Amino acid sequence: MSLMISVSDVSKKYASGLVALDGVNLEIAKGEIFALLGPNGAGKTTLIGVICGIVSMSSGRVLVDGHDISHEYRAARSKVGLVPQEIALDIFATVWNTVCFSRRLFGRRADNRYIEQLLRDLSLWEKRGNRIVELSGGMKRRVMIAKALSHEPDVVFLDEPTAGVDVNLRRDMWALVRKLRDKGVTIILTTHYIEEAEEMADRIGVINRGRIILVQEKTELMRKLGKRRLTLTLRTPMSAVPPELVDWPLELDDNGRRLTYSFSADAEGAGIPVLLGRLSQLGVDYKDLNTSASTLEDIFVDIIGA
Repeated sequence: MSLMISVSDVSKKYASGLVALDGVNLEIAKGEIFALLGPNGAGKTTLIGVICGIVSMSSGRVLVDGHDISHEYRAARSKVGLVPQEIALDIFATVWNTVCFSRRLFGRRADNRYIEQLLRDLSLWEKRGNRIVELSGGMKRRVMIAKALSHEPDVVFLDEPTAGVDVNLRRDMWALVRKLRDKGVTIILTTHYIEEAEEMADRIGVINRGRIILVQEKTELMRKLGKRRLTLTLRTPMSAVPPELVDWPLELDDNGRRLTYSFSADAEGAGIPVLLGRLSQLGVDYKDLNTSASTLEDIFVDIIGA
């Protein structure tokens, strides 16, 4: 695995005594999409700020494509594009000038063709001559994304990039993410829309109270921690699970009209035919049957609640 990000024993403690990061270790490969999940205040934004060099760490070491963020700041920072949660723009500058200026800040030569394609990808081309003050909130968010990508970074941090934005921007954003990934760009995102992480990410990391508590390939995480459910809609409501079935993990709900059997997602079949046969022997009849699987959000809630 060729590393893009290496975080070693990173801690951040504020003068107030608040420990925002507590001995974080994390490695992110080149070209992967990594989703960092965690509740509010878990340390997601602080960690991103440390890696990008805009938040000083109390201890530890961070490398970006082999460059130490503390001692080789310019080289490391030139590799990084950041889309922060907050919108910070010169409201009197035009869209075109804003994005071009951001590119020049990183010492990149002018490339009007690249900037044009970037604005087209973000549905900003028709607004290129507008001043920022004239744009809607969603359009300003698009400009923030364009700024972050203006210098063609090798790694892009998206900190809640689609929070509170319209469906069209969310669609354009993820189309652009896929295009960047195809070019080998590393993407690290935080999001409250966990279904986005489930759809897009190669690996999932969970941070809570300043500590990384889990890092796992998404498919492996879903397999190991996910659950499947068999739900039977009963023809005749039951007041309780029959004593002959107490060894099975069964639950009754909907006033005894629905019987649910939960089992590990990686347990093939998990005895479903045996259970159905046993129900038949006991005279338990049902009119409908369906199965479902845990979502990443279900797993996230279970991990954070543990």
